[in-house]
Parts: sequence; C-alpha cells; structure tokens
Amino acid sequence: MAGVEHKSHDMGLHTEQLSGRTQQRFFSASEEENFTYPWANEVDFDKTADFDAMDMDPTGINLKIRELLEQGYGTITIKNPRAKHGVGVGVLNRANITFEGSLGYFGCGLIDGPNVRITGRVGWSCAENMMAGTVVIDKNAGSTFGAAIRGGDLVCRGDVGSRTGIDQKGGTIIVGGRTGAFSGFMMQRGRMVICGDAGKNLGDSMYDGTIYVGGEVEDLGVDCVPGEMTDTDLKWLTAKLSMYDIAPACGFENMKKFVSGKQLWNYDNLEPSEKKLVL
Repeated sequence: MAGVEHKSHDMGLHTEQLSGRTQQRFFSASEEENFTYPWANEVDFDKTADFDAMDMDPTGINLKIRELLEQGYGTITIKNPRAKHGVGVGVLNRANITFEGSLGYFGCGLIDGPNVRITGRVGWSCAENMMAGTVVIDKNAGSTFGAAIRGGDLVCRGDVGSRTGIDQKGGTIIVGGRTGAFSGFMMQRGRMVICGDAGKNLGDSMYDGTIYVGGEVEDLGVDCVPGEMTDTDLKWLTAKLSMYDIAPACGFENMKKFVSGKQLWNYDNLEPSEKKLVL
C-alpha cells in the first residue's frame, strides 16, 4: 500500500492544498457490493443478442437495451444506429455493448459500468458524466468529448473537437489523434492523453488533474503549466495506451506533461490587482 501511495504522489494525484473536506475517496477492493447497483441485472457475457435499430427511435433503442439486460444478455450488438442522438444513455449495468455504426449527440452519457464499442463516429458530448466502464470509438468524435466524466476509460482512436474533457472530474480520456481548442477546460481530476496535437488554450482554468500531449500544443490556457515527466508517468502511459493498441507517433518518452499552476485555487481571496495578473 505504501508503494501505491508513493506512486500516486509522484504522479501529482495528492496535491490538494485546500482546508476543509477533502475530495479524495477511498475504497476497499473487498467491498464488491459497492461496485454494482443493488438493482443491477445479473447478466451472462456468453449470452449474446443483436437487433437492427434502423427503424427505431432513440427511446426505443434504449428500452430494447434495457429489456435485453433484464433478460440476462451480457453481450449486445446494435446494428444501424444511424447517428441517432441520445442512444446508449443511462446504462447502469455491467455488459458488453457494440454499436455497429455512428452515434449522434450525447451518445452513451450517464453510464456506469458497461464496456461500449462504437465502430463509427460520435457527435457532441459523447459519454458525458460517465461514471465507470469503457467507451471506445473507432473513428472521430465531436466537441465536448467526455464532458464532466467522473470515471472509467473514454477512448477515441481518431481526432476529436474542441473542449475535450471540459469539467473532467476523474477517469481517463485518451485521444489517438488531435484535439481542438480549450481541451481540459476547468479540469478538476483525472488524466487526459492526447497523442497528436492540441489546439488553443489547453488546460484553461484547470483546477487539478494531468494532461499528456504527444504532438504540438498551440498554446496553454490560464493556469496550465508544464509538469515534470517521471518514470511513473511513462510506465502508466505505456501500460494504459497498450490496452487499446494506441501509441503516440513521437514515442512515450517524448510526450509532454501539463498540470495546474494552482494560481486559481483561492481566486476569490485575491486582490483585484492579483486577479488581473492571473487572468
């Protein structure tokens, strides 16, 4: 346990300086009942089902997914989602779910537990407020990718739009290509890995967390500063990205690390002249 604490301190995960209630949470690996909801369905991952969503509306698709989970199907494939909005949302169950095609806005939002694969593209705000599980997109994603994500792994193998991980509160966001402006805006916790280039104002007003970039950064936002890469960072990056067969073109050892400068933590207590200096 001491070794784990040492590594987490090396990676900057225990830098909170505020007094009062901590935002850290501690769990015991033996408390298995805390990892699932009491009403979650018992599913068999070897029990498979698929259906064609061509002529279904988003509500119908989501209801069909819930129906199959209630029947114990642990592996579900949805064909022809046709880039419909709000599909795959609110799944609070362990399951393997594959969408053969693209999703529209707010796909797979508010999920807690499933492993999702999307073979096409996704629109704005994919996996918004995701709590746990994995979401892997084979192609590109729109803006506000992973907005307010709290846990799990959110992966896009291609490029994403602006404001990736806005208000990120935990978990890991991985982008195999480029990201747009204001990625990491108001980031609070978690880690973001951008294998390609990053647009303007990276990490603007970030409170905490870590951003890794393999390509060029157009410029840094307010209170986002370079951090020191450690051996622990490199080991984590290599292990995590290898899980999804993703690697930065520059090599892991050449990735850059960015963290919060901590100047905005006590912004309300600054004098007017100091606020102008920070902004």
